[in-house]
Amino acid sequence: MNDSFDDDMASTRPEDKTERRSLPSTQDAVDNKKSEVTIHELRQFDDFPEWINPESLANFLYESLKPYEDPLPVVRQGMFDALEPSNGEPGFVLVAEIDQKVVGALLMLRTGMKGYIPENLLLMVAVDPSTRGKGVGAQIIKRSFELADGDVKLHVEYDNPAKRLYERLGMTSKYAEMRYNK
Repeated sequence: MNDSFDDDMASTRPEDKTERRSLPSTQDAVDNKKSEVTIHELRQFDDFPEWINPESLANFLYESLKPYEDPLPVVRQGMFDALEPSNGEPGFVLVAEIDQKVVGALLMLRTGMKGYIPENLLLMVAVDPSTRGKGVGAQIIKRSFELADGDVKLHVEYDNPAKRLYERLGMTSKYAEMRYNK
């Protein structure tokens, strides 16, 4: 992955940027005005709303995931793998917004497996720090469960406070993940 993410995306995005689906959620008190959160489902790069581009979304994820963030190139690669995988079927990206401001985002990948490994990997989910604890994360995760075809897994560090949210939403910790890194 190179650093010219915007340049790469410009060639894949048409001039007519139309939103594929916009799914309004219920009213949620994410700020004092009780603005409505809208969740956008992106299945390809052409689905990005006009007010956000892939580079801005990657930066949002990177910044909002702190202190559990992955390096920015890894976040960008995750978005590519969700929307335009080099092999396998695409997943999706969810973007939660209020008044064209991103307040949450989620990347879901397809694993290409079934049974012994769940069909979906919830790769990243982030909420703007100023709106945490207001239900935005739960809304986008629940929506991702509705949209995912099959079971969903995710990796979360044991000390990540979001682990409690995942458990409240029905996720269980059946296995400890172990890795051999070369």
